[in-house]
This record gives sequence, C-alpha cells and structure tokens, in this order.
Amino acid sequence: MSSKRYPEEFKIEAARQIVDRGYSVAEVADRLGVTTHSLYDWKKKYGPDAASQQATSDSRQPTARLPNLRGRGNRPSVINW
Repeated sequence: MSSKRYPEEFKIEAARQIVDRGYSVAEVADRLGVTTHSLYDWKKKYGPDAASQQATSDSRQPTARLPNLRGRGNRPSVINW
C-alpha cells in the first residue's frame, strides 16, 4: 500500500476546515480523499492546541540523560584477574 505525501499547506487547510469552519472529520476526509486518521493527526499537529502541546513536550524532555544501571547491581562489568 503506497502512502501519499501532501504539502504542509494542504494539511493546514484541512485542519482549519475542521477546527475553524466546523466541518466534521468524516466530511472533510470524504471531500479531500484522505483518511480520517490523517486528519486527526493533522488537527493535532496544526490545530489551535499545537503550540501549547509543543511547549509542553519540550518542557518534559530531560536536560541530561543518566546511564541505565538497572539489573547491574554493584557488580563490575569487567573482571580483571
């Protein structure tokens, strides 16, 4: 199954039809020939909450990554005899 690539302007306009103009997702999907799944993704990405979601996801990212020590206990990883 091949996937179509749509320009960003197309995605933004599709999201606006749902959010600003009040059309249903199913109606816009039928009219534009895209899947409802794609429209929900575009609405999430380009809709009115997109900026706040981006800021929230950026604030949740750790500033430094700690090494994963789970399962190692206090045993050394290499034994020198």
